[in-house]
Amino acid sequence: MKLSELFNPDEFAARHLSFGDEVALLEALGEKSMDDFVGNTVPQSIRMPSELDLPEALTEADALAKLKGIASKNVINKSYIGLGYYPTRVPNVILRNVLENPGWYTAYTPYQAEIAQGRLEALLNFQQVCIDLTGFPVAGASLLDEATAAAEAMAMAHRVGKVKSERFFVDARVYPQTLDVMKTRAKYFGFELVVGDFAQADEGEYFGALFQYVGKDGDVQDLQDVISRLKAKGTIVAVAADIMSLVLLKPPAELGADIALGNTQRFGVPMGFGGPHAAYFAFKDEFKRSAPGRIIGVSKDASGKPALRMALSTREQHIRREKATSNICTAQALLANLAGMYAVYHGPEGVKRIANRIHALASAFADALVSDGLNVVHKVFFDTVTVDFGSKEQADQVFAAALESGYNLRRVNDTQIAAAFHETSVREDLTDLYRAFTGKDAFAFADDIKGRLNAELLRQDDILQHPVFNRYHTEHEMLRYLKKLEDRDLAMNRSMISLGSCTMKLNATAEMLPITWAEFSDIHPYAPEAQTAGYRELLADMENSLKAITGFDAISLQPNSGAQGEYSGMLSIRRYQEANGEGHRNICLIPKSAHGTNPATAAMLGLKVVVVDTDEHGNVNIDDLKAKAEQYRDALSAIMITYPSTHGVYEEGIRDICRIIHENGGQVYMDGANLNAQIGIMQPAEVGADVLHMNLHKTFCIPHGGGGPGMGPIGLKAHLAPFAPGHVVTDMHNASADQTAVAAAAYGSASILPITWMYLTMMGKQGMEQATRWALLNANYVAKRLSKDYPILYTGKNGRVAHECIVDLRPLKAESGITETDIAKRLMDYGFHAPTVSFPVAGTLMIEPTESESKAELDRFIAALKQIKQEVLKVERGEWPKEDNPLVNAPHTASDVTGEWAHPYSREEAVFPLPFVREHKFWPSVKRVDEVYGDRNLVCSCLPIDAYED
Repeated sequence: MKLSELFNPDEFAARHLSFGDEVALLEALGEKSMDDFVGNTVPQSIRMPSELDLPEALTEADALAKLKGIASKNVINKSYIGLGYYPTRVPNVILRNVLENPGWYTAYTPYQAEIAQGRLEALLNFQQVCIDLTGFPVAGASLLDEATAAAEAMAMAHRVGKVKSERFFVDARVYPQTLDVMKTRAKYFGFELVVGDFAQADEGEYFGALFQYVGKDGDVQDLQDVISRLKAKGTIVAVAADIMSLVLLKPPAELGADIALGNTQRFGVPMGFGGPHAAYFAFKDEFKRSAPGRIIGVSKDASGKPALRMALSTREQHIRREKATSNICTAQALLANLAGMYAVYHGPEGVKRIANRIHALASAFADALVSDGLNVVHKVFFDTVTVDFGSKEQADQVFAAALESGYNLRRVNDTQIAAAFHETSVREDLTDLYRAFTGKDAFAFADDIKGRLNAELLRQDDILQHPVFNRYHTEHEMLRYLKKLEDRDLAMNRSMISLGSCTMKLNATAEMLPITWAEFSDIHPYAPEAQTAGYRELLADMENSLKAITGFDAISLQPNSGAQGEYSGMLSIRRYQEANGEGHRNICLIPKSAHGTNPATAAMLGLKVVVVDTDEHGNVNIDDLKAKAEQYRDALSAIMITYPSTHGVYEEGIRDICRIIHENGGQVYMDGANLNAQIGIMQPAEVGADVLHMNLHKTFCIPHGGGGPGMGPIGLKAHLAPFAPGHVVTDMHNASADQTAVAAAAYGSASILPITWMYLTMMGKQGMEQATRWALLNANYVAKRLSKDYPILYTGKNGRVAHECIVDLRPLKAESGITETDIAKRLMDYGFHAPTVSFPVAGTLMIEPTESESKAELDRFIAALKQIKQEVLKVERGEWPKEDNPLVNAPHTASDVTGEWAHPYSREEAVFPLPFVREHKFWPSVKRVDEVYGDRNLVCSCLPIDAYED
């Protein structure tokens, strides 16, 4: 034997892909080799001219060791920078059983509520926390970050307000990153931002205003008077409030505000160099149908039992499309779950103890400095002590002394330094910081401390009184609660999730391990650059890999969701055109088959949407495109196109499409939702795209987390690169200095980038090429096997599909009355999550099996759909009544089959329709949820426990 053959650097690819199935899959398609199959599936006209320029693969062990070496270059100082990001402790029971648990992080967005009751309850808990702490009756299930939440509040204020003004007031005390993002959004909405002294906000006419409750430098101001004066003038008022401070402070609703928003990072979510973190967004009841993002609501199931669902989920971009003011698609569900569970575990007394401890330490520190003659700038504060030293030289000395002692402080200006206390601050920090600030060795800190918050600022109500926050405070109880919720959810640790357009592929354990390493999770986004060498190397590696894959000249890693990637790509086009004297270009062509977020994104950038027809094969109608491009030649800004198309085919005319747009003065934005069908086969930049967004949470293995986090970097041609998002706090090498941001953190959700780095490193050049081929092979295998039972709506070259296929249920529906929803719910009884329902074509299922599913799993899924077809035929033939059959009654719960049975089909047919189901039965915890009832009777807070028990 040869020693060299006993080492296998490609071992991970063989675990991500099922190489042993290749012959059988190809044989089913009538193909002799993988090369022949790809040649018969992918148009030659789009094939990339050179090989994929990625390194060879590393083993799991070697990749982890290499990444550990990169991580070790980060320096973990004690962070007292603040400015919206603070060290916190993730309770270990939550760390292990939520953040590190595939039962939580591989679940998909809860579009199928009956098999998502666990994470829906967790998100409802999160909403209850936000409701309790803000005082508002309605809260959403999270937004992307505090800065974008503030921008969403501005847009919502304009939509619901009555003041005929385009001016919006911003408190000068807001975080700089918040103002930066608001500037970006305001420009293309046509709003004028006026930044000034909060106390003088009522001196102008504004449709809305934003105040920071704990100012960026730490001061806490009584906002009631100015809010009252603004409300008298009809202004919609939003308050950005630190979530931990609200444990002690009077809630924003009591101040008279209309909207409250902020970051929940302090509730047990690591800083992670800036994200991902769940923003909260709470508001008055009358605004609920204008709210951005998702709201989890309480409805009832078919038996009348309480059941949870996403409420009001088809508004904004789905209905309003180009009239939408928000393109929010997903949010930060996994991080919201962490924050909600933090409150569940600690309970009201626990979070009060933490908040009071933070405030007491800050107060004690301020008292010590004042007694030593230093000038503490703010007399009233929560956690941040700002000191004015009167000279730059002294401030420099203090800053350097703290740094030498292992503390990162914030330089407010030449003479002022701020220290922000937090959950992990301890008594010893007081002594160390006192020494750095004063140069003296010690101070006798008293145990009895007088707080710095005035009594009139403190809240008088009780918080977190719902039973869920008062019964799971031992680890045993918490562990069992988390397990109970996990068991109500269908995630990828049970079966494949075949949602077209939103691939749910393997999220390998080796990819997930590094996200909890302290070297990545405990770094503040504004830490000194010398302390973040590891992150900088990781970012550079990621940019180089994505450039090699896509062919673009530059990469921006700032967008922290797919929708943000869309916005950033189109923003770069708008900025480029304006810089070249073509700001008048305001027409955006969008094919009929586009994602629902595309028209919303275009509208948010001040563009007028012109829809382009598709032909009978689902492709862009080239003649219609050419006619409209020429018609709007002088005003054409861009086209937004998805490739392969949303219909699941490679459009052979993509080069012509790009050429036509360019010839008529426009730019090509390519939606990279389907990039997993391109890697190693084609490059978007090479076929003509100018900018592309990439869903790292899809193609590159970042898990969906039950509805987020996401990551949507963009690739840009050289002419667009200077117009990528910049950042007001962080110096970014790949954007011009004057470009404002699209997200709060310069590098978006940086702490989940190690997942993608590990995937690329372990797969290597060959593995990434193979992944694309297997995505195509699995999709075509599924399409071929199902085609005898269900028509495949669109096919491309040689009758092939790309990475997904659309099965047409409309003929069955017409004959039997069984709907696509019935089939989706019936799949739950077989242990599967439904494919994408009625998108992009009503009455269809869009199936994307991904490359990481084995033939055995594909065959189980195919068998389920084939058996369901036979069930539909029984209804069609009259063997089962249309109003009483397994499909219209699906899903079936355990209580269904243990009670009385009066259906014309057996219990066995209901819950064990195929032999493999019995082996690993998943029981939905509720029957079919009544969507209409939930929308008409919106309840988005926790019900009493007895409502569930009854």
